[in-house]
Amino acid sequence: MLPQGRTSKMRKGTRRSHHALRAPNLVACPKCGQAKLPHAACANCGYASAKVALPPESEES
Repeated sequence: MLPQGRTSKMRKGTRRSHHALRAPNLVACPKCGQAKLPHAACANCGYASAKVALPPESEES
């Protein structure tokens, strides 16, 4: 068996074209304006929706 030829930069880059990381989609909290993930409770004020409001987590040391 012969050794495989060297993979070129272009072929390697084309194969890895889908491996790029994407920035998370953030939205502003309607109550405090802090950036948060959609469909998740706000880490600053605990607001999730008009029906659900969670108390903000406090760090206990």
